[in-house]
Amino acid sequence: MIESRDPAGGESPDFFVVPEHLVPTLASVQKEPPSQPVVAKDSATVVLVRDVGDRSGVEVFLQRRVRSMAFAAGMTVFPGGGVDQRDADASIGWVGPPPEEWARRFSCSEPLARALVCAVVREAFEESGVLLAGTESSVVADTGVYADARAALTSGELSLASFLNDAGLVVRADLLRPWANWVTPEEEPRRYDARFFVAALPEGQTADDGTTEVESAHWQRPEDAMADAEAGWVGLMPPTWCTLNEIAQFSSVAEVLACEREIHRIMPRFVQDGERVVVKLS
Repeated sequence: MIESRDPAGGESPDFFVVPEHLVPTLASVQKEPPSQPVVAKDSATVVLVRDVGDRSGVEVFLQRRVRSMAFAAGMTVFPGGGVDQRDADASIGWVGPPPEEWARRFSCSEPLARALVCAVVREAFEESGVLLAGTESSVVADTGVYADARAALTSGELSLASFLNDAGLVVRADLLRPWANWVTPEEEPRRYDARFFVAALPEGQTADDGTTEVESAHWQRPEDAMADAEAGWVGLMPPTWCTLNEIAQFSSVAEVLACEREIHRIMPRFVQDGERVVVKLS
């Protein structure tokens, strides 16, 4: 249950109470931070959004990860993954806000900002088939013609730079908006410094479940996804839960994309509060 959250990021969130059925999955509740925490790996996550058909709100694209995954097994998440060192390749064509602007928004170096934007484009394509790329004047509509490239990207045989250069495409950074920065708690053995982006599903494209990392994928209203978690049907990690709560406040994709966010680095802390577990976010 979310206690407080300002979609624009003007106020820091306070905390939310973990549903009882999820408490057993939170091993870090009883842990003390190690003297030398594992270094958090840079990663990028994309929240794909589209307008509901009757224009009564917004839907987000969600994936349930396979239970054999080393991280977030069985959890419902947004597409995303770790930054590949090749994502920082400066030869990648670019349209939209330059790396220095992303560096300012995410409070990081320009090379890392470039890599984050390219990583989220690559991960979106690998995990959902959505390609946030195109020419300087248009966005790709038919991604099926790049199926072989998608498979090669996923296996690591092909870099994003090689794919885009060979296809005559550029990264369309103008399709992305910065949303949040979540860091895995220090108690965890696998840690990620995840920058969250939002993007509208490009016209003509379809998001799918064509990745071995997920067992299912679907579009859903944020409030319905949160209700499913409350009922114990799905598992949501704090960043996913909070992001769903934020997106649920908007009535259209246009409103989501127009939201000017202040990006704050958030590392949730799980605290036992009597009989309940509270996730503190500030």
